[in-house]
Amino acid sequence: MRIAILAWESLHSVHVGGLGVVVTRTAEELAKRGHDVYLFTRAAEGQSKHTRINDVNYCRCKFDPGKDILSFFSNMSKAMVKELHAVARHSGRFDLVHGHDWHVADALYEFKKEGYPVVLSYHSSEYGRRGGTLSTQSEFKKISAREGLGGRVSDRIITVSKTMRKELCKLYKIPREKVDIISNAISPRKYRKEVDPKKVKKKYGVPLFAPTVFFIGRLEFQKGPDLLIDAIPRVLENRADVKFLLAGKGTMKSFLRRRVRKLGVGGAVRFLGWIPYGRYVDLLNTCDIVCIPSRNEPFGIVLLEAWATGRPVVATDVGGLRENIKNLVNGVKVRPRPKSIARGINYLFDHPHVIERVGAKGKEKVRRFNWASLIKKLLKTYHRVLESRATSFAPVKGSKRHHLTSGLH
Repeated sequence: MRIAILAWESLHSVHVGGLGVVVTRTAEELAKRGHDVYLFTRAAEGQSKHTRINDVNYCRCKFDPGKDILSFFSNMSKAMVKELHAVARHSGRFDLVHGHDWHVADALYEFKKEGYPVVLSYHSSEYGRRGGTLSTQSEFKKISAREGLGGRVSDRIITVSKTMRKELCKLYKIPREKVDIISNAISPRKYRKEVDPKKVKKKYGVPLFAPTVFFIGRLEFQKGPDLLIDAIPRVLENRADVKFLLAGKGTMKSFLRRRVRKLGVGGAVRFLGWIPYGRYVDLLNTCDIVCIPSRNEPFGIVLLEAWATGRPVVATDVGGLRENIKNLVNGVKVRPRPKSIARGINYLFDHPHVIERVGAKGKEKVRRFNWASLIKKLLKTYHRVLESRATSFAPVKGSKRHHLTSGLH
């Protein structure tokens, strides 16, 4: 099968977060199975336009970033459309186009008009990225409109959890039967590593025997780092030597630092900023607890990565985390409230045998989230689309692509 994948990030272009990992690994796994895969993405500074890595053909697009986020992704989509046309003229038409998230909705619209079978993967929603809240802001409405457009033009939709499917169907009136649930996957062995805890902790000024709680993620409202910060005083009341390591960057960074100072817990907190993969793996294998305090989490890839290393997880009872964690069996579920998060962390530190047990159960369960299973389900979706491919697309009555103001119903 000749497959075109569209995504705004990858491991071999501009890399932002978890989406880039999923897109890259999916493309590579498809290529391993003999499919002709092209990944259309944006170019990082100094990168060549075309390259082939692990049997995946990368087409890195350059474009005018425009004046705002909407024009940025509109121009990116135009560049992807132009590049895909050039590739198709040179080496043949693609069998299917698979886009990831709202960033490429404009491109999917164009390809659907041209008769291409189109699949869209939703990894999150604008509603979810704002912590599960609606907004009257113009940007929110316009981004939501692009998300809704992507869902309407796609032949099938993929998302990562039942919660996310329910959210999309409610927000954008997408028929439930149009949505396939395909969980994320990882390669557990890539996260397991023998580390020297003394060396890793020393790097961050943490005493060897100090218990550590690790957070990694965007420092944004959705991910709830502020909830974890506000939980710290209650944890320190229970055990004064606990240290908290927060890795990631985002718009809440300054607020979080001020909050730490106000609470007087600066000695217990380390802000690590963005960290490379190797340091992330070191910290996963060194920490005592991984905390995922998200307000909204479609899936939660960090859960799988923590499980891969046998680390116990304290996570909020939301979205994909709720679906995959069995409380006190393979993790501890808490409410997205500081008091509840602190209670979950304290419970584990007070019960060392539970730390061992839930860590082991998580390590056991993570085997289910493998690439073979993901690719099998993905190819089933692809074949389903090809078998019932639409031959035409009619835009929503009364709407125009660049003048949509709301995708919410």
